[in-house]
Amino acid sequence: MASPVLLNNVDHRDLRVAVGHHARYGDAINQTRVFPAEFEELQRDYAILVRRDERGAFFGTVLLGLDPDENLFLAGERWDARYVPAARARGPFSIGVVADGEPMIHVDLDDPRIGQDGEPVFRDHGGNGPLLDHVSAMLQRIYVGLTTETAMFDAFAAAGLLEPATLQLDLADGRRYDIPDRFTVDAGRLAALDGDALARLHRGDFLRPAFWIASSLGNLRHLIDRKLRKETHG
Repeated sequence: MASPVLLNNVDHRDLRVAVGHHARYGDAINQTRVFPAEFEELQRDYAILVRRDERGAFFGTVLLGLDPDENLFLAGERWDARYVPAARARGPFSIGVVADGEPMIHVDLDDPRIGQDGEPVFRDHGGNGPLLDHVSAMLQRIYVGLTTETAMFDAFAAAGLLEPATLQLDLADGRRYDIPDRFTVDAGRLAALDGDALARLHRGDFLRPAFWIASSLGNLRHLIDRKLRKETHG
């Protein structure tokens, strides 16, 4: 598989990218990586959960489904939510750091979304097309998130807010889904923080994300409802 290449409006002036979402584009997944810059939008539709990577570093995810390869937000060629996580909205594009250290947009020309049909990346007479403007905004959220999330999770841990959790989701027909090895923000500890701790989180702009993570857990009920509706109506 070829590596992503630096996007430019000369070599890629005729590039077109299919929009929408589908299993053939890799969207049939039950969770996806998310970033602090998008938590405000995410908490309206998804349960934001925290995991550790193999090095022990914390990172954010949202649940999309309960079974393997199940995305309950995927409806045909459409993503059924008010906001699509940036990692899924970016399509075949990514951020790469070039020789001078500046982050630049790259594109995977082997991605199945690349083809004759689809939205143009660049306008006929120069400039970014609407698709590229949207993708740039999503990539910016990812890039900013990668540079800020370690400090945010360190601040949560220092304030004693991160709580290990094994989620147990019970369906009406008696099925239970156990989702282990997750962390969440303890709402009780967050509410009980003293003024100094609140001020420290606020100075780093970490207080709002803590509330967004805590409040998002209510969306687990909506995820169960989505699963039951899909199984009932297809």
